[in-house]
Amino acid sequence: MILESYIDGFTEGIKFLMAFGSIMGLLILIAGLIGMLIMPKFKRNSMCVILVLGFVLLMLCGVSTGLEYFGVRI
Repeated sequence: MILESYIDGFTEGIKFLMAFGSIMGLLILIAGLIGMLIMPKFKRNSMCVILVLGFVLLMLCGVSTGLEYFGVRI
């Protein structure tokens, strides 16, 4: 009984972290794309790193995971 509630809480926490990572990946991707358009040429390398980070988060967490969890409609 206690172990079951602990495991339920643990899985809910993992689901939240996956959804949060998905939302953060989308926001980082949008910020990186805007940064690539606005930043001067010598700063674009740092924006490429940010874009890669966003892609990695989206690959790990999934694109639709955060949208479904938080109820975001597109």
